[in-house]
Amino acid sequence: MATLSFHDGNALAGPLSAIFAADITMAVRRCPGCGTEATVAELHVYDAGLAAVARCPHCHDVALRVARHGRTLWLDFGSGGALRFRLDGES
Repeated sequence: MATLSFHDGNALAGPLSAIFAADITMAVRRCPGCGTEATVAELHVYDAGLAAVARCPHCHDVALRVARHGRTLWLDFGSGGALRFRLDGES
């Protein structure tokens, strides 16, 4: 049996840097609602300036919300939580 070891979130820096440096539009998402697999480029995006909602191209469930407020960018995954990024190196 494998031994689990505990680390803080900094352990994800390496793996996530490879993901976020890639072309995000080519990432494939599986919709939890209908099971459809589609690239981010295939999502239907409704843009309202400072915020946008991306929906599944098949069932139209919300896939992702993106919002910018000042120098903060939010990626909201619904019940999957949200990520907040400080832009321009602000802490």
